[in-house]
Amino acid sequence: MTTLTSPHDLLVAVPFLMGFSPEESLIVIGIREEAINIAMRFDLENSDYQEIVTHLQRWRCDCSMIISYTHQADTKELHSQVRELISATGILVRESLLVQGKRWKSELCSDLSCCPQEGNPIPEIANSAIAAEQVLLGHRMPYASREELENSLRSDDSLESLTNQVCLAIELIPEIDYRQDPRPLQREGAEAISKVVARAEAGESLSDSTLLALVLVRLKDLQVRDFALGCINEENLEKLIDLWRWIVRIAPSRYVAPVATLLAATAYEKGDGVLAQSALDRALEHDDEYPLAHLLKRVFAAGWPPETFATMRRELHPKISSAIFDEVA
Repeated sequence: MTTLTSPHDLLVAVPFLMGFSPEESLIVIGIREEAINIAMRFDLENSDYQEIVTHLQRWRCDCSMIISYTHQADTKELHSQVRELISATGILVRESLLVQGKRWKSELCSDLSCCPQEGNPIPEIANSAIAAEQVLLGHRMPYASREELENSLRSDDSLESLTNQVCLAIELIPEIDYRQDPRPLQREGAEAISKVVARAEAGESLSDSTLLALVLVRLKDLQVRDFALGCINEENLEKLIDLWRWIVRIAPSRYVAPVATLLAATAYEKGDGVLAQSALDRALEHDDEYPLAHLLKRVFAAGWPPETFATMRRELHPKISSAIFDEVA
């Protein structure tokens, strides 16, 4: 992302970092060696702000920026509390912006010529250099709200026909019977995963209802799901986010949890914590006991750097592949 050289740049960047335009939120951005390292969103009420410090330290940030968004509340006291918590660790608070309604002002600037008492108008995102850069990089414009982002993970009328075709195809696919050797059907599932990943990487559309149905049915198997986790890499993160987002939208209810957790894991590795959390919520909405969703929830809450999770996943993938594809002598 373009270097943030002013409050104007920062305010334009936040919706891209979050994936949506925040409201009634506290945003904390952690920076390390002049690069954005982590961006976090907290509710203005009932949040554990000590968690901010934990994450900034775990991500080895050397400075930070705070922005609050609200239509009514006065957040000066909150900013003061958060600044004190962060500063006590030796991490510099470089900027502290109060956004109220359609105007903003900096708590750290006393120059009335650039930060008047009534505040400055919120900059337009669409015409900014940052927006142009992000679109050229293939990133979507931010959603208008978190609700709109969450709705992007749900089906709509335009997908009804494909969803119905997938449901019909699912009925023809046998579940794995673990009383027998599951590997032939696990292998079938892993091969189907490899096909959809290859198509996603090539930028091809995916409307093959039979292939989609096979992927959804086989992802119920833990080995196949973990094989799919291992298909993530630095080059295909964006493509796989689009892939799993698409599949979760056309998945029948009982097949949502595995693919939603794949979306959550992929988004987390990319650093899109808000999408990751929304995907987890979607998974737990359909299966509130899904183990991987609960594990990822703990990982996210602990603020694990994505590289740590990616390392564990990469180390596991050869073992999963061997278990699925290697023949027993």
